[in-house]
Amino acid sequence: MTLVGHGHINPMLPLVEELVRRGHQVDYATGADHAAAVTGAGARWVELPPLKPFTPPPKIGPEAVAGWLRHYFAAMSATYPVLQKYCASEPVDAVCYDTTNWPARIITKRLGIPAVQCFPHLASNEAYSLDRQLTSGLDADDPAMALLAADCAAFSTEYGVPLAVADTMTMADGLNLVFVPREFQPAADSFDERFHFIGPSMGRREQAEQWSPPDPDAPLLYVSLGTVFNGHPEFYRSCIAAVADGPWQLAMAVGDTDAAVLGAVPSGVDVRSRFPQLAVLRHATAFVSHAGMNSVMEALHYGVGLVAVPQTPEQAANAGRLEELRLGERLDADMVSAEALRAAIDRVASDPAVRVNLAGMRQAILQSGGATRGADVIEQYLR
Repeated sequence: MTLVGHGHINPMLPLVEELVRRGHQVDYATGADHAAAVTGAGARWVELPPLKPFTPPPKIGPEAVAGWLRHYFAAMSATYPVLQKYCASEPVDAVCYDTTNWPARIITKRLGIPAVQCFPHLASNEAYSLDRQLTSGLDADDPAMALLAADCAAFSTEYGVPLAVADTMTMADGLNLVFVPREFQPAADSFDERFHFIGPSMGRREQAEQWSPPDPDAPLLYVSLGTVFNGHPEFYRSCIAAVADGPWQLAMAVGDTDAAVLGAVPSGVDVRSRFPQLAVLRHATAFVSHAGMNSVMEALHYGVGLVAVPQTPEQAANAGRLEELRLGERLDADMVSAEALRAAIDRVASDPAVRVNLAGMRQAILQSGGATRGADVIEQYLR
C-alpha cells in the first residue's frame, strides 16, 4: 500500500515487479493517479480514496508541517475502512506498506497478518529519528499538534482503535525494508535485525526511459526540483545564468512553471516540464536537486554528484547526509544565486574526493541487493 507520491511509489515498483516475476500475486492499494504505474508493474490495482489537493506555502516551516500532517491524517483515515474490508475478506498472506501509511500497520496487527514496512527515505529509531527532524519546533502542546491529537481521538472513537499521534509516526514492524544502502543511513549500526537496507532499484524504468544529450562531448548538468515544490522561476533563471558562457549543457525540468516566464533561453539549455530522469542521469556529470530521496538514490546509482537545494525538512536531512559523506554540496534555497550555483556545480564535478566517494557509494548500492534481495527477505520472512 502506498497512497500517493512518486517518491514513495517509484521505489516500490521494482519490488512489485520482482515478486510478480517469481509467481506471487501482488495487489497494490493506491490512488487513481498511480493505477497505471502499479498495473504496469504487474500488480492488481486496489483503489484508495484520493488525497485532496494541498497547497504548501512558499517556505516550509513548523506551521506548514503541522498543516500537512493533519491534511495527510485525514487522507489516511479515509483509507482505513477500505483496507480493513479488503484485508478481512481477501486471502492476504502479507501486507507490504509505505511507512507513512499507518492504517496498514494497525490493520495487520488487528487481523494478525504479517507486515512488511517499506522506507523510501532514511529509517528512524531511538538513535536516529527523521520524525524528530520533521516535527522540530512542534511541541505536543502546540495548537496544531493538539488538533492532530483530537483527530486521532476522533478516529479511535469511530473505529474502536487506540490511536495517538505517536502511532501515526514511524515505528519498527516485523520486517522493515529500507530503500537506501546501509552506508547512507545515519546510525546504521543501531538498527536491529528486523531492518534490511536493500538500497534502490531502477526496475523496468531503466530500460524504458530513453534520452540522449544533444552534445555527447559536453558535460551535462541536470536540474529538477521534483514533482511538488517546483514553482520557482527565479531559481531556474539562476540555473540558466550559472551555465552561461561555460562548458555545460543544461537539461532543466521546471514542472508546472511556464517556461515563457524564464525569458530568453540560450542554446545548450533544454527546458521541459519533465525529463525521463533515469535516462538523463545516465549522461549527467552533476545534478542540482531538491534532494528528495528518490532523486538522491537515482543520482548515486549512476555516480552523479549533487548540489542539493532542499525545500522541506526531510530533504534537508538528505542534503545534510550528502554533505557529511562528501557526495555533493548543499545550498540554502533562500540564498541561491547564479554565482553560488556555478561554484558548487564546478566543485562537485571536479573534486577528486567527491568522485572517489561517489564511486564508493555506487558500489555500496550495487551490493545492497535492491529488489532481488527485498523479495528474498520477504519470502524468508513469510516462511
